[in-house]
Amino acid sequence: MVVPKSEDVQLPPSGPVGRGTSQQYGSNLPSSQHSGSPQHVSSNGNILPVNTILHYEPQDYTETDFLLPNQLYGSSRFSGSMRAKDAGGSGAPAESVCSMVLQILVPFLLAGLGTVSAGVLLEVVENWDVFQEVPEIFILVTAILGMKGNLEMTLASRLSTAVNAGKMEHAREKWMLIVGNLALKQLQATVLGLLASLMATVLGWMAEGKMPLHHVMLLVSTSVSTAFVASLLQGIIMVGVIIGAKRMGFNPDNVATPMAASFGDLITLALLACFSHWFYSVIDLYPHVLYLVVLLLLCLIPLWVVISTKHPASCILLRTGWEPIITAMFISSIGGLILDKTVSDPNLAGIIVYAPVINGIGGNLVSIQSSRISTELHLNYSPGEVPEDRKGCFPPCRTFFGSGANHRSAQILLLLVIPGQLVFLLTIYLMKGGNTLPSPLLTVSFLSASLIQVFSLLCLADCMVHCLWRRGKDPDSYSIPYLTALGDLLGTALLSLAFFMLWYIGDLGSV
Repeated sequence: MVVPKSEDVQLPPSGPVGRGTSQQYGSNLPSSQHSGSPQHVSSNGNILPVNTILHYEPQDYTETDFLLPNQLYGSSRFSGSMRAKDAGGSGAPAESVCSMVLQILVPFLLAGLGTVSAGVLLEVVENWDVFQEVPEIFILVTAILGMKGNLEMTLASRLSTAVNAGKMEHAREKWMLIVGNLALKQLQATVLGLLASLMATVLGWMAEGKMPLHHVMLLVSTSVSTAFVASLLQGIIMVGVIIGAKRMGFNPDNVATPMAASFGDLITLALLACFSHWFYSVIDLYPHVLYLVVLLLLCLIPLWVVISTKHPASCILLRTGWEPIITAMFISSIGGLILDKTVSDPNLAGIIVYAPVINGIGGNLVSIQSSRISTELHLNYSPGEVPEDRKGCFPPCRTFFGSGANHRSAQILLLLVIPGQLVFLLTIYLMKGGNTLPSPLLTVSFLSASLIQVFSLLCLADCMVHCLWRRGKDPDSYSIPYLTALGDLLGTALLSLAFFMLWYIGDLGSV
């Protein structure tokens, strides 16, 4: 890669965009800097080639700067976005409606099958001894599933933006970005796994009035182990999906986030069930094993911190990326408490199969829209700048009516809800042996709850992403955790209400 001459790479002297690189490319650089080989002035005055530089100063970057240092690419985000807007283009991949539908549909169906499988699996494991003896695990299920979905989708959204911005062309910088983000995700998963178990403990104690110590240790060890292993497996899978989508010419925004969810729910729930069952079987004979496992995983935190600081993007998120995921986990935990109380009533226990489906599908669809809008803003607008029609209050229906690509994607995502959920209801029926066909009232109630949930989330995504960008926050890191957590809470609440109404009128939910 050849870095253009200095006049092409100079950045604005002030402002948040490209901050930290303008001084390095000022007009007072030595004349050798303008020769054929790209070079960089080190702190001691020596001139070094840019492509050998591995040390950055993360404090010079802001949340909404491009994900990679501009030195390696020879153009600033400001100049790039200005050129895109001046040319009248968005800078995003051109997509026809047919292409958009196909790229969204296949991952959507795969994600749906993953969430359906997770729901059926949850119905099976709810009868295991550990789930019966430690009912707080149901709170942990929703919190962990929501947390893992947040981390995977946020990673997918960030890397999708980097791909669409052309910021993953340089091999060394690409892998530094990937490794830094994976290390950050391992750190976040470990810490949030611990917090999720403590939150489940507190909510369980508030609901039941008691919480034995061995139950607390079971929740902590299960949560931290599940979060750590699931994060590692899914992170590697997500990197492969995004790189593969790039090479095949697909828009990663359409593919990556639903694929993250499709792997996430099933893998995470399977690991949670296995870890909880195993720890429950050894807790009486070898209780020290649980303490050792938690201690070992917590001792790895300094390693993840060190690796995360090697790249500006992950270093920034190491300081600023905790608020949305912690808040989102708390919101998801409230949804888990609702699910726990609903499942405890034998008349409403059937909700256990459908809850992961409605929550997973809602999160998948809104994450696609959030990722697409975020990419458009990164490519076309400087931080704090939004389109004219998004500067003030706007009616929710504007999300779906317009000629832009994101208007079309919102329409497509909403139209996928009814046929998609019908396919997943049929899949549930077949996976359960064809013995419990959903009743017409259950089908209508489930579809209505799904439609209300997705419509609300898409409208909220349009407003939230633009508001975050206007405030100088990176929507890739902030919006998806909030949206998916709200989707979990809204989906669980609507589904619980639907099942309660069915029970009240005497419909058993199946025929």
